[in-house]
Amino acid sequence: MSEVKQVLFVCLGNICRSPIAEAVFLHVVKERGLDHKWTADSAATGPWHIGRMPEKRARNTLQKHSIEYNGRARQLQRDDYNRFDYIFGMDESNMMDINADAPSNCKAKILMLGDFDPEGDTIIRDPYYDSGSEGFEKCFVQCLRCCNAFLDKH
Repeated sequence: MSEVKQVLFVCLGNICRSPIAEAVFLHVVKERGLDHKWTADSAATGPWHIGRMPEKRARNTLQKHSIEYNGRARQLQRDDYNRFDYIFGMDESNMMDINADAPSNCKAKILMLGDFDPEGDTIIRDPYYDSGSEGFEKCFVQCLRCCNAFLDKH
């Protein structure tokens, strides 16, 4: 049996984009019957929301698509760089923060999740400051496209 690959999704606060990406990835992996080959987690670049559940609109978006999520926000840790096989940022700011803290002997491949978007929309925009839930739905759909495309290649 091959080694289980571990994926970490990272955004600014770990209450919107990265938990959606994590939940979507685990859902797609399960649908494909690959849950014995992949695991996932998510984290924040900053400490603002540590221990909190995802933002209500993120939870509602996942529930709308019948995807359960029970994770709580945590901050990216130094050992994550060698624990995970892939670390995905959601935008350029995330990528700068992730890369700035990466040790020189980093095991993880650090990538932008949106680089796998077949529609070429490389930035997964933060919907936190939007007034409604439309941005969360867009984030969900984009994460779904990106996760499927990533898994198609791996």
